Amino acid sequence: MEDRSKLALTAIRKILRASELNSKQLMRETGLTPSQLIFMQVLDGHGEQTAGYVAAHMGITQATATALLKKLEAIGMIHRRRGEKDRRQALLSITDDGQKILAKAPNAVHAEFQQHFSRLKDWEQMTLVAALERVADMLDPDHDDAAAVLDHVMELSGEAQ
Repeated sequence: MEDRSKLALTAIRKILRASELNSKQLMRETGLTPSQLIFMQVLDGHGEQTAGYVAAHMGITQATATALLKKLEAIGMIHRRRGEKDRRQALLSITDDGQKILAKAPNAVHAEFQQHFSRLKDWEQMTLVAALERVADMLDPDHDDAAAVLDHVMELSGEAQ
């Protein structure tokens, strides 16, 4: 294997390891996956909203958002109620228990990355994005449906949501 290839694979492994360690810490401290935490953070930051709104802000499908909200509702983190004007609409909000979890949640690897990434110059950001997209295409050329959430399957039930 070429030295550059080894360096690239080592860098990918470091990214995966950081994500995995963060996911484990988050699960230990809150019982949530990164996707669940981000779902709650989007909802918390924008008040009562629909699952579609949260899905759009997270870059996930409506089906994934529905799975996340069902799990979060089942564990008492979010509350769902019918809209007053449109009874077909379900409005979501964070419960008191959910607020407590959000307050104690460790800083996610996503937040750390965003903080450092935002400090880069525009050309550096564009170069990194292009390189990462190229790597993603090399590893999985047939799938463009990934969300901007680093998540690992960690729940006891075996589901990533």
